[in-house]
Amino acid sequence: MNWKSLFTPGANMSPDEARVFMAEHQLDEYQLVDVRQLKEYEKGHIPGSLLVPVKELTDRVDELDREKPTLVY
Repeated sequence: MNWKSLFTPGANMSPDEARVFMAEHQLDEYQLVDVRQLKEYEKGHIPGSLLVPVKELTDRVDELDREKPTLVY
């Protein structure tokens, strides 16, 4: 399965658009998914993000709430 098929097609956001979105919404209103590797995540990540390395997405898709907007970086 291609990991891209896990997500409903959506709009791409610039970093500035993502910052505005996150500022206008509470963290429980959306989910922020970091798809980098653990070492990258440990060096720094956006607070509140969930680490799901891209290679693990197909196995961990049940951890995501399909009802919430999802920002992936």
